[in-house]
Amino acid sequence: MSESGNIKVPTMAEMAAEGKTPEILFWVGCAGSFDERAKKITKEFIKILHHADVSYAVLGTEESCTGDPAKRAGNEFLFQMQAMNNINVLNGYGVKKIVTACPHCFNTIKNEYPGLGGNYEVMHHSQLLESLAAEGKLKIQGGVFKGKRITFHDPCYLGRANGVYEAPRTLIEKLDAELAEMKRSRAGGFCCGAGGAQMFKEPEKGKKDVNIERTEEALGTQAGVIATGCPFCMTMMTDGVKNFNREDNVRVLDIAELIARANDL
Repeated sequence: MSESGNIKVPTMAEMAAEGKTPEILFWVGCAGSFDERAKKITKEFIKILHHADVSYAVLGTEESCTGDPAKRAGNEFLFQMQAMNNINVLNGYGVKKIVTACPHCFNTIKNEYPGLGGNYEVMHHSQLLESLAAEGKLKIQGGVFKGKRITFHDPCYLGRANGVYEAPRTLIEKLDAELAEMKRSRAGGFCCGAGGAQMFKEPEKGKKDVNIERTEEALGTQAGVIATGCPFCMTMMTDGVKNFNREDNVRVLDIAELIARANDL
């Protein structure tokens, strides 16, 4: 059993050994497992799952990269190797429903895996949180964010690639916060600069880095919080805020972190 803070996190192997099947598989992803900043998002989301009494488990050491970076970088062979390995594990456990806090994992498992034999109901964590709130299993209060001005940056693989725009915004509005939209948002959104495997290479020559351009737009809303729902966007927007020396008065937070902190979890 894995640990997140003081919370025991069940693995699929342990649950299978007990003859149990969780309602949801939480796909943690590479960033959520290894990146120091993204691990904090993972922990906050797990706190919410426990608070809402959601039946879930993780794959633990049996989870490996979805293959998204390899595919976006053009290595289809490596992508299929990674995907097939994951699909064999998932199908072996009879997984039906997957939730993840990473839009890259979300998009790949939802749209690329079916062609390789991996058919699952896949949700972004903002969609699950919205449904838990709608069902009354998760009561959301404004808490520390009540009355605060928050802008939301749409992750490309969540928004434009999969049409998920309202779930994160509904959650922000439930915080009794003021949602301040950037000029480029929703279907007209703008990339943070990390998609398409760009996260793992140096930028090409140009007048301005993409994340700097996007951070300028976010800061232009006068919001005290830049919210997002992607670990890649988290890195790029955080670096952008640091570039403008605004860390003291502008925070970059994931949707799960907003909910967990507002509810004092």
